[in-house]
Amino acid sequence: MDIFRLANLQITLFLLILTGLLLKKKGILDQEGKRCLTDLCVNVVIPCNILKSCLAPLGENVLGICGRILLAAFVIQGIYLVLNRVLFNRFPEGQKKVLQYCTIASNGGFLGNPVAEGVYGPLGLLYASVFLIPMRLIMWSVGTSYFMEQKVDKKETLKKVLTHPCLVAIYLGMSCMVCHLQLPRFLVMTIGYIGSCNSALTMFLVGTILADVPASTLVNRKSVLYSVFRLGLLPLMALGVCHVLGGMDPVGMGVSVVMTGMPAPATAAIFAARYDSDAPFATQLVILSTLLSMVTIPCWCYAIG
Repeated sequence: MDIFRLANLQITLFLLILTGLLLKKKGILDQEGKRCLTDLCVNVVIPCNILKSCLAPLGENVLGICGRILLAAFVIQGIYLVLNRVLFNRFPEGQKKVLQYCTIASNGGFLGNPVAEGVYGPLGLLYASVFLIPMRLIMWSVGTSYFMEQKVDKKETLKKVLTHPCLVAIYLGMSCMVCHLQLPRFLVMTIGYIGSCNSALTMFLVGTILADVPASTLVNRKSVLYSVFRLGLLPLMALGVCHVLGGMDPVGMGVSVVMTGMPAPATAAIFAARYDSDAPFATQLVILSTLLSMVTIPCWCYAIG
């Protein structure tokens, strides 16, 4: 992997994040604007970006590798669930819930897709979208149950997950790939133009999150240890899983490791605030791990090659 290419990508993403932070600080993007931007990214821009990657010319063995990536992602999620049973029992209950959620979930949907596409191209974006399927299933079922005392409606949760716009985009994209469907040129161009907004808008959104917390409150022993765990140890574990399972090309392995090394998800702070857990602690984990990931992500990309 070209170190200069990685450096350029990270500097670009950092400047986009900084732009989002300034937009929030200046009041151009307020809380309502942030909510609208989130909905726009989740429901329109990211799905179009995923669909765009499926419509790009890809190799013949892509579907087989997608299956291996999906298997690896399910195995990794299973390991997360085991770790959550033993690692965080000594923490206060509010922090324990946050740490458990931030282990099974990451910011891969917002930060991971632009990185995967920037480093590995359309194929990387497709692999990243497939890798995120188990995480979306677990975070909206087991993940929400960490915060809510009442039982989660499994049927409603499954319906919500399976009809998530990003998964619908994968269904449509995979169908086009398997059936060799050629969409009209104007439709492909429309999807492409919308999908091309993904990196800028999602990085703006990350920047608005960073703007909400004073820098002086970010660094403490727990947030640093979590960041080492999330950004360093978990990707190393994912690398081991990929080697054991085998059957992946270098791009598939790289995407699996890099997506595992994504920072804590912004939804952790949202759930913690909504269900009376430790919201300030969750925000610290999200922001510090996001900032440190600007260093660790290119390191993992370069190490894997």
